[in-house]
Formats: sequence, structure tokens, C-alpha cells
Amino acid sequence: MADDDALLAEGGGSKPLTRGQLIWRRFSRSKTAMFGLIGFIFIVIFALIGPYLSPWDYREVDSSNFLQGPSAEHWLGTGQTGRDMFALTVAGLRKSLVIGLSVAAIQTVVAALVGASAAFFGKWYDKAVLWVIDLLLVIPSFLLIAIITQRMGGSKGSTLTFIFLLSAFSWMLTSRVIRSMTLSVTNLDYVRAAKYMSVPSWATITKHILPNVSSYLIIDATLAVVAAVMMETFLSYFGFGVQPPETSLGVLLADGQAMATSFPWTFLAPATVLTLMLVCINFIGDGLRDAIDPTSKSGGKL
Repeated sequence: MADDDALLAEGGGSKPLTRGQLIWRRFSRSKTAMFGLIGFIFIVIFALIGPYLSPWDYREVDSSNFLQGPSAEHWLGTGQTGRDMFALTVAGLRKSLVIGLSVAAIQTVVAALVGASAAFFGKWYDKAVLWVIDLLLVIPSFLLIAIITQRMGGSKGSTLTFIFLLSAFSWMLTSRVIRSMTLSVTNLDYVRAAKYMSVPSWATITKHILPNVSSYLIIDATLAVVAAVMMETFLSYFGFGVQPPETSLGVLLADGQAMATSFPWTFLAPATVLTLMLVCINFIGDGLRDAIDPTSKSGGKL
């Protein structure tokens, strides 16, 4: 009854709001969350239209302008190879966004299905899944990813391989949480009824169990974008991530850090874009957490 009253109060006493509408209202009341959402939208738009704004391609070399400061010809200056920093920053942002969003999506789907199925089926399957999770958690993923990406070099499949490797070593902890949450959901009446009615197991998992843990999955997916971008940046910074001739924000930071004091534009442009992107995504994640959690005061009163 308390939940119904809250929904009616939000709807002005006429029509109850859906859970999605209620979460959006709480989310939109947070100034930092809205700032993060609007900022992230602008960043995505910038990544999409950026290549059409600059007359330079990120692979194009201006042999007459090496390490030149910002000018009318090169808005953010040029790097040590004579490539336009604006075009490089846009290309690096696009690559980092693709990797971050792809890894977060794959990680969330895998963690949800594996964790929910382990709790639902139980017995030997549950034990096998837990054994695999524990095994993957102790594997030195950083070294393994570094070795494989280095062997791939700059091949066309290196980015896809990088996304796959990051996804393969990032779903385990989330899967454990989903398994614990599913154990409590499987005892609910409608899940038991689905079993008695011979509803297919995977249909029960996807239609009845996962929607009940979707709140956690949404928050985790948002934070997973940050984690994936940071991991990509960290690996690329040390030369183990995105390989030439491709570029990413991590690659640009690695190239520009040695010249940050003498030629600051080579470092500041990618560093600023990376910082803004991570801050916006973190603000979105915090806003979603507060909006979904009914006990939080940050999302506004119900």
C-alpha cells in the first residue's frame, strides 16, 4: 500500500506512474545527474560529428607543422608526427566510447545470464559456475590481455579481440551478486508457479527473474562503462591496448605525457575529454543509484 500511495502521489492522485516514470522523475530532480546525462549526450554527439567538423583526418600528416600550437589551421595544435590533435582526440574518443560501451553491454548480459542461471538450476551447475568464476578471478588478466594484444599487433581484429578480452575478465563479480539476488527471487510465488506450469527455464529466467534484478544491472552497466574505459586507457597507456595505426584516449595520453610541459596541447586535449567523459558517466551512475534506491534522499521525496 505504501508503494501504491507513493505512485499515486507522484501522479497527482489520478494515474499511477510506472516504475520507469518514477525512476526518471527522481533522476531528473538531481542536478548532478542531469548535468552528467546532458554532458554525456554532448560528448557522444561530439564523437559522432567531430570528424565532419575538422578538415583533417586523424591519419593525415601535415609535414610542415610538427608540434605546432593551436591555430586557425589546427584548432588544438599538432602532435609530434604532424597529425591534427583535434582529429586525433575525436578518433580516440570514438574508440574509447566504442570499447567502453561494448564491454559494459557484453559484461552485463553475460553476468546476468550466468549468475541467474546458476542460482536457478543449482546443484552441480551452480558449483561448476562458481568454480569457473573463482578460477577467472585468480588469473592475472592484465598480463594475459597484454600478451594477446601485443601478438595481435595492429591487425583489423585487434580492437574486437581487446573488447572480447576485457569482457571475458570483467563479469565475474557482478555475476556473483546476481546469483545471490536470484536465490531470493526464486522463492517467490510467481517463479514457483512458472515452474509448476512447465514454463521453459530460460523463459522464466529472462522474463520473471532478471526484471527483478534489473535495477542493479542498470547501475552496474553504467559503472562498467567507466571501468572499461579506465582499463582501456591504462592498458593503452603502457602500449598493451589499442595498437597503431588505430588510436584511443589512452594512446594519446601515452604519446603526450612526455611532452606535457613543453607542448601541453598534446596532453591536455585527450586528458580533458577523458576526464569530462568519466565525470559525466559517474554522475549518471550516482543519479541512477539514488533514483532506483527508494531509501535514498538524493533522488527527492516520493
